[in-house]
Amino acid sequence: MGYMTINGIQVEFTNEENVLAVVRKAGIELPTFCYNPELPVYGACRMCIVEDDRGSVFTSCSTPPKEGMVIYTDTEKLHKHRKMILELLLASHCKDCTSCEKNGACKLQSLAFKFGIERIRFEDTRPQMPIDDSAKGIVRNPNKCILCGDCVRMCEEVQGIGAINFAFRGAKARVMPAFNMPLNQTACVNCGQCSAVCPTGAITIKNQTDEFWSMLHEKDSRVVVQVAPAVRVALGEHFGFKQGENVMGKIVAALKILGADAVFDTSFSADLTVLEESAELIERINNGGKLPMFTSCCPGWIQYVEKIHPELIDNLSTCKSPMQMLSAILRKYYNDKNDGKKTYIVSIMPCTAKKYETDREEFIHNGVKDNDLVITTTELAKMIKRAGIVFDELEDDAVDMPFGIASGGGMIFGVTGGVTEAVVRHVNSQLGGEIQSCVINDARGNDTIKTLTIKVGEREVKVAIVYGLKVAGELIEKLNNGEVYYDFIEVMACPEGCIAGGGQPCNYTKDRKKRAIGLYRIDKVQQIKISGQNPTIKQIYDEIIKGDSHHLLHVNYKK
Repeated sequence: MGYMTINGIQVEFTNEENVLAVVRKAGIELPTFCYNPELPVYGACRMCIVEDDRGSVFTSCSTPPKEGMVIYTDTEKLHKHRKMILELLLASHCKDCTSCEKNGACKLQSLAFKFGIERIRFEDTRPQMPIDDSAKGIVRNPNKCILCGDCVRMCEEVQGIGAINFAFRGAKARVMPAFNMPLNQTACVNCGQCSAVCPTGAITIKNQTDEFWSMLHEKDSRVVVQVAPAVRVALGEHFGFKQGENVMGKIVAALKILGADAVFDTSFSADLTVLEESAELIERINNGGKLPMFTSCCPGWIQYVEKIHPELIDNLSTCKSPMQMLSAILRKYYNDKNDGKKTYIVSIMPCTAKKYETDREEFIHNGVKDNDLVITTTELAKMIKRAGIVFDELEDDAVDMPFGIASGGGMIFGVTGGVTEAVVRHVNSQLGGEIQSCVINDARGNDTIKTLTIKVGEREVKVAIVYGLKVAGELIEKLNNGEVYYDFIEVMACPEGCIAGGGQPCNYTKDRKKRAIGLYRIDKVQQIKISGQNPTIKQIYDEIIKGDSHHLLHVNYKK
């Protein structure tokens, strides 16, 4: 513990890693572009500079606090420096703010307003670069890049992909894939974490709202929507709700106003996933199948295996993701009606990689996609605002049947460890084990790797739970070296799971823990905790699936 003086006020510091954290602890919000508490310190943007009592200026993000340090955060010199930095950034940044995807949520825009920058004295001499919209989930506009490096560090040091990096030096510096290749020709897995940390509009979610509007406005057709668990605890942030608050009832009401004919809950098919995945795991264990078995819910993780570790494809569970399971069932359900109406199936997801997943050839049959379109949480918020819907004043509405009942196990799929916890609950109940509490504490928490052991009959099954693709890669290396062994491994590409997916509100670093708490609260009040006890599951197996679970619920990815 120590003390430093900030703007004449003595402030205590303990475990803060840098001066910036102490300044924020004192209630002062210094501007930053390149600083993210979850990324290694870079110190490139210089916006967080402070001045000490000797007149020296230094970056607060890269300077550790020291006993007796005296600093000032808003002197005339600092204001002049910050304003100059902003002008230089704006000079090399395109000015189409009104039509930018990031308009209203852009750090550069908000700081320019805060510092009163009304004109830019410098000319933009950089050549205009083409926009790269080759990826399914994200769009890269190099003309809006301010070289903060957040996307580079996220892709390389958190996700372990390295699809983009710095190229050239000085005034010619750029962030781009190797040899400026299109993103779809790189190792990019469409996780969207680069867009989540980008402070400007240089990398954004691919906006497909116009396609959704067209479906909603088409006559003599039906639009059926499913909503993922993580969306309900994040969408409210766009409309002033508390972080992690469950707004599912209002989401259903808003979608009905927009024109959706039916709204279902992806948590229902998460229950199906639990049943199918549990059965597959037990079958592999009992019959010498390929182990460890990896979960297959996360499309970013699937792409990672295909591109980086294709030798593990046979280790992936053959279960489709809950989104694709429900889409396939919905397609069959409405086709069986044979009423002549064209059915559009749209999924509201927290994930940009789901946009890639829905276009995979494995999920297209006779030229028809199981799922027509994926709209992210952020895109849905834009549609609600465009329609003039006063979201916070909506009366809650219920999802439709027969795909409207879900267990608590299905609800927690949106947070890391949720799949494992749901599987453990179901396996325990199938084996006749008495569960005093359905909470599996060893599966919860924000550690990047968690492990637990469960009993399946007489056999102990070793389980690992991982989030972040770099950490997953490190675990795979240990598996290959024989350092560790697991029977079942849950992997989520995004930090702490879908609650921080690339399609969620972008200030996820502050909010995602509260989003996890929100999902656990929903689970706590659910009367049904175990997936196999969902009363509608048997009905769906008997009346819709009818023994065709291999086609509707499973998929085989190819090397």
